Amino acid sequence: MKELDKHRINIDSIDKEILDLLNKRAREAMAVGEIKKAHNQPFYVPSREKKIFERLTAMNEGPFPNDALKSVYREIISASLSLEEVQKVGYLGPEGTFTNLAAMVHFGLSAELVPVRTIPEVFDYVERGRLGFGIVPVENSLEGVVNHTLDTFVSSHLKISGEIFLEVSHHLMNKSGKADEIQRIYSHTQALGQCRKWLAQNFPNIPVQEVDSTAKAAEMASLDDTSAAVASEMAAMKYSLRYVEKSIEDSSSNYTRFLIIGDFEPLPTGNDKTSIVFAAAHKAGSLYEVLSIFAKQNINMTKIESRPSRQKAWEYVFFVDLDGHKDDEHIKKSLDALLEHTSFVKVLGSYPKGEK
Repeated sequence: MKELDKHRINIDSIDKEILDLLNKRAREAMAVGEIKKAHNQPFYVPSREKKIFERLTAMNEGPFPNDALKSVYREIISASLSLEEVQKVGYLGPEGTFTNLAAMVHFGLSAELVPVRTIPEVFDYVERGRLGFGIVPVENSLEGVVNHTLDTFVSSHLKISGEIFLEVSHHLMNKSGKADEIQRIYSHTQALGQCRKWLAQNFPNIPVQEVDSTAKAAEMASLDDTSAAVASEMAAMKYSLRYVEKSIEDSSSNYTRFLIIGDFEPLPTGNDKTSIVFAAAHKAGSLYEVLSIFAKQNINMTKIESRPSRQKAWEYVFFVDLDGHKDDEHIKKSLDALLEHTSFVKVLGSYPKGEK
């Protein structure tokens, strides 16, 4: 017991040192905030945060795990940033959605997280200055793109400031936790698509109804003994629901990618992604000519997605993700060349790559 007491005394002493250093760090963050304010610079700088995480994990010799280290420093940075300026971040709500979880993971608990009803409204609130940043889903590894997000980017002046990859696990839940009481199942269209096979095998005769979000589905299930929801663990806790079955997604490798939007363009980090949208000329071989531009500059194109232009029937715009920052010389050359072969081109943003 004397040996145990000795270690506990040592831990108490270390905790005092950590507390003193946290407050010392906070005072430095406040000084940085005053300088940023005086020079009208943005308070949130994702490239700086990325470098902090990379530097700390590279120095870490253990046994404290790197994942836990990132989580701890996420909250330290979040709290420090709130001393400079509280970040108001909108997300596709209501509270308890996966977008809510993505916002918490990226901005930490010290940010002011604001649920917003629809994806276009998230864009609108940020454009009007009611929110500093917004977070919207853009694609899922199983179900593909979120069309509302892509379509809104065409007309919005906002930039992509970052991306978040979140591993998604869906659970079937209701008030009792009993499967035989379920007469209908609610969820968002993306969640239902990701669990389509499981639901067909296990509840083949139960009607499935799409709603605005997984959190809305959980709320509806909490008000009706005969209903169930496919939603997140976060939603189950918020609406006091019990699990009928956990992890019902059809694939164990299920990720959703979220984009951080704002009126802000991050500086290069050396590990960046650039997203663009363009409309190729309506003639044979025009798309090939555009894609050849990237190939000639040895640019890795990680994604391409087409959507109707909404300006003219049977014309399409193409959303493309490229490895690199728009200020990189080879990306610059490609974008300049792109202007000669397209009727419309727009850089949606260059930003640090997210980690899965």
